[in-house]
Amino acid sequence: MPARAPQAPAPGTSLGSHYDQCFGCGPHHPHGLQLDAVAGEGLTVDAEFTVRPHHQGGPGLAHGGILTAAMDETLGTLNWLLHAPAVTGRLETDFVRPVPVDTVLHIRARVTGMHGRKIYSAAEGRIGGPDGPVAIRAQALFIQVKLEHFTTHGRPEDIKKAMDDRDLFERARAFEVNP
Repeated sequence: MPARAPQAPAPGTSLGSHYDQCFGCGPHHPHGLQLDAVAGEGLTVDAEFTVRPHHQGGPGLAHGGILTAAMDETLGTLNWLLHAPAVTGRLETDFVRPVPVDTVLHIRARVTGMHGRKIYSAAEGRIGGPDGPVAIRAQALFIQVKLEHFTTHGRPEDIKKAMDDRDLFERARAFEVNP
């Protein structure tokens, strides 16, 4: 198991958004998840989002892709604890039960291992809170990348907007050291 990075946010700290228009965590994305993630103990993160009517698949139920996106977003926030920018390489989900609209989905994610640039993780989504019934499980493989991955492949106007955001720029600079 890797160690929690010394620069990692303290347990109980909200991880905030890495980009205000991110579908998963962006507070300004009108139809996004607006997922709120908090650093946990060790290499864990807890997150919550409320399933809204625009997240529906079947009538009154969350779309499976939306639930998968919530798992991906939460698993991705684990990288803040490792102080390593990374992207999803593989994500596998198991749907256990339907999640109704207007339900809060509580997600707990944890790092399960690391090998070279590969970060292995798992998460569980529960209806209503951390002790609620399990609705979804996921396992993921993230691959560490350099920050240039985002600046090279992103849309230029979005890269400029992100770089002009002083707070976001400072958060990105914290990840300049990459293995």
